[in-house]
Amino acid sequence: MFSFSLFPEGAFIIPKNNKIKRNKKVNKERKEHEHTEQRKVTGKFLAHPKGFGFVELEDPDADDIFIPEKETNGAFHLDVVDVTIRREARGGQRCEGSVTKILEHGITKVVGLYRQSSEHFGFVEVDDNHFASDVFIGEGKSLEAMDGDKVVVELLSYGGKDDKPEGQVIEILGQADAPGVDILSVVREFDLPEEFNNKIIRQAKRADKPVADADIEGRLDLRELPIVTIDGEDALDLDDGVSLYESEKGYELGVHIADVSNYVKEGSLLDKEALKRGTSVYLADRVIPMLPRELSNGICSLNQGEDRLALSCLMTINKEGELIDHQIRETVIRVARRMNYNQVSRIIENNDSEYCREFADFAPMFHKMKELSELLRKRRGARGSIDFDFPETKITLDENGEAVDIRPYERNAATKLIEDFMLLANETVAEDFFWQSIPFLYRSHEVPDMEKIKELNLSIQYYGYSLKTGQDKIHPKEIQKLLSEIEGKPEEAVISRLTLRSMKRARYTTDCIGHFGLAAKYYCHFTSPIRRYPDLQIHRIIKETINGQMNEERRSHYEKILGQVAENTSSLERRSDDAERAVDKLKEAEYMKRGIGKRFTGVISGITDWGIYVELPNTIEGMVHVSTIKGDYYEYHEETHEMVGEHTGRKYRLGQQVKIRVTGADKILRTIDFELCED
Repeated sequence: MFSFSLFPEGAFIIPKNNKIKRNKKVNKERKEHEHTEQRKVTGKFLAHPKGFGFVELEDPDADDIFIPEKETNGAFHLDVVDVTIRREARGGQRCEGSVTKILEHGITKVVGLYRQSSEHFGFVEVDDNHFASDVFIGEGKSLEAMDGDKVVVELLSYGGKDDKPEGQVIEILGQADAPGVDILSVVREFDLPEEFNNKIIRQAKRADKPVADADIEGRLDLRELPIVTIDGEDALDLDDGVSLYESEKGYELGVHIADVSNYVKEGSLLDKEALKRGTSVYLADRVIPMLPRELSNGICSLNQGEDRLALSCLMTINKEGELIDHQIRETVIRVARRMNYNQVSRIIENNDSEYCREFADFAPMFHKMKELSELLRKRRGARGSIDFDFPETKITLDENGEAVDIRPYERNAATKLIEDFMLLANETVAEDFFWQSIPFLYRSHEVPDMEKIKELNLSIQYYGYSLKTGQDKIHPKEIQKLLSEIEGKPEEAVISRLTLRSMKRARYTTDCIGHFGLAAKYYCHFTSPIRRYPDLQIHRIIKETINGQMNEERRSHYEKILGQVAENTSSLERRSDDAERAVDKLKEAEYMKRGIGKRFTGVISGITDWGIYVELPNTIEGMVHVSTIKGDYYEYHEETHEMVGEHTGRKYRLGQQVKIRVTGADKILRTIDFELCED
């Protein structure tokens, strides 16, 4: 969950020696709560590199509990712990608690740098900065690792007050500076399954056969329809195709998704492995797929000119952009043309004569697609759909795997077009199965917690904006209105981030809760069964339903398993996101190491008690530690998100443009250090 302040106690004054003085108001508040009746809870401990942490409760609607450094009592990151609440939430501040018992350790293996201390023993400096201690490696437990090797360590003990954790090396990844070892270390750190075993590969190869007449029987034949795929230039797994033509009723849009469930049968080795992985993981130098490449790049990929089995959502949309009819069918298709985003964008945005000639047979359809896309986007906007347009980071590596360029990856008209069509298909499928009252997996994004919205409202008032809220809820239209008002203004990036942090995280559920961010009553993930397990799961439900096989026994089966599938896939999605973010951070640090001493202009993207985060135009973010800001003691004002000099009154605030110098970059810690330039 997002938080505006990692410390709930209030403001801190940080002098040059970086020792934090708690102000008198905080001490008074603490005394007021000393005699409050204490309650106990159980949850997962999430350590922070600074020493404190949070406990995440099972209830997704419950706020995390803040655990001060002195109250962690030996808990490690991801441990399941008992907590005693020392102070209840009040006035926008979190609950504060103390770990009283460690029930289960969440981390059993770590990855790090082996350091040979003597002939008989060594230590491992752990990569994960949530893990505060080195791990002692005793005699005979190093697997003959050499100094400077990256290694995987199995923990044998977790240490105590005066003892370090102990472990044994179980895998040597190679010297830390060898090509690819940095990202391999992240793969091991997050326990991402890389290789498929031979049995699974053999099963995938058996399935990877050309479409036969028997496969087509009973399916709607759409091979004559001008279907295209539109993806990135380097995409290999093409799981969605689109088609469009006009009729008397309006636009006839087809979203055609690879019928992966035809090849990955429930309960098979392929299915069990896909559920174990949950999602494909996209790292800077590799993709770790959910399914073997024999399937994801083969028979399940909608390759140009080849017959493929699909599940098609065929939709009729009137001239106002309203869906008036649809059907979901098992189909056989043949993609007429593979396109990439750049090609389509050049046609529909620039009317590029070269591309219009090369793709003359399809250009009119692309222009109609743009027309429909704009209608759908306008209609979605009218109901309050929120569009956070943050640029993704595009990292370019050389032949040795080193980052040579980092820049924003901007969306264009073609990427938005595909987004619009996929969103409509996802909504259409979700609504269809909701009204059939069939067990299903939905993609849910809950209404934000009102305390978070109140905090956001206070923050944006400083910039002259406000949100209209009901007593216990906010409509997404209000968020959308705010984002429209700040578009193109200096404070846009800052307020957009603050707004995003006030939102809850989307997850998979068996109940149709709706999607707040999209202002959608019904939503699911239908369009990517090659790389997301929930999509594959609901494809099976859809096919059984349209083929009349959804009897009471199958209903009962799905009611029994879907809750666990939703929980597992939501968790695996978070792991994937964290791993991708970790790789981006280490490559950014690697890239900026060459820029040490150089000056850049950036924007303050975050302020905490210990420093100021600055984001550069290329999306890289670094931190200016408070101890390096010269000339005063600085106090963090949470309500205005400012760092203010105690004597000079000098202010640093979110969105402010500043000049910085790069002073350090650490690939292991995945951190970049800046200092503010005097001029």
